[in-house]
Amino acid sequence: MMKFNKPFTLACIAISVVLTACNSNKSEDSTNKAVLDTVSLSSKNFALAYQDGDKIVATSIDTMKQISFGGATDPAISPDGNKLAYTLSDSAGNRSIWIADMENKSQGKLQVNSNNYYQAMWSADGGAIAFNIFNSKNLWKIGVIKTDNTGYVMLDSASKINVYGPTWKNEKEIIGQDLTKLYTFDRTGKLIDTKLITDLIGKEFSISSSNRFFYTKGGAKLVFNAGNTDILNGLTGPSEAVYVLDLASKKITRISPKGMNVPYVFLTADDRIFYSGAEKPFTQSKIYVADLSGNIKTVVDKGTNPTGALK
Repeated sequence: MMKFNKPFTLACIAISVVLTACNSNKSEDSTNKAVLDTVSLSSKNFALAYQDGDKIVATSIDTMKQISFGGATDPAISPDGNKLAYTLSDSAGNRSIWIADMENKSQGKLQVNSNNYYQAMWSADGGAIAFNIFNSKNLWKIGVIKTDNTGYVMLDSASKINVYGPTWKNEKEIIGQDLTKLYTFDRTGKLIDTKLITDLIGKEFSISSSNRFFYTKGGAKLVFNAGNTDILNGLTGPSEAVYVLDLASKKITRISPKGMNVPYVFLTADDRIFYSGAEKPFTQSKIYVADLSGNIKTVVDKGTNPTGALK
């Protein structure tokens, strides 16, 4: 069983620019660059990124190289393991997405005309990022932008519905949900498919804005987390778990065990399920990885919100 321990001081990021942006009213200066560690990092060393309290961590599979820093949330490691996207919040409540290149030690802000966009989700080729964005009509939408800050599109920008939880169905299509429907958009923003969530998974589950749906490679199955009817003594609020839906047979398989609350799930493009969950007394969350058959390993003894790179 592989387990990642606390980050080594060998590879800590010293990001004073980031901390300034998080803890002051000053505007972010995109010309400033954070200074990463002084250790030369070779490519594809990082396999996992996750939240550990008030800091985020990126780690290699052997834990010999790790990076951590405070003041950021929503860690999203790129498929090749070389970049890390994350959310910064300032004292005024503004949120923005930044990308750190862990190879050349640079970092920069995604240039989007909004003061509130967060939760990056990489495309499988690493060339674009989808995210939630609050628009001028006070609605949540999905934004998509290339990592070189070109080609920005707000999906479904004209409608009056909120859309949450963006994920990539494939390189050309993005999905999101509005608590009752699952939408599929192409990268130009055109709506190409709408499905009732209850038609897919039934009526026994509850859906919140934080729940995500992921299509597996080839689109045959749907991985998601959702509220259920489990009664977990000591848990405040509804219990959630991870499930896999076979779209052909309509069979739903539970992945996370009973007795665990799972508020976050992530599926890699090679169909590995990462999720964070807590058991009674529900005070410490661990990170797990599973395959589509439900074979589970513990990978981090303390952490939340994991994302994984490709093998």
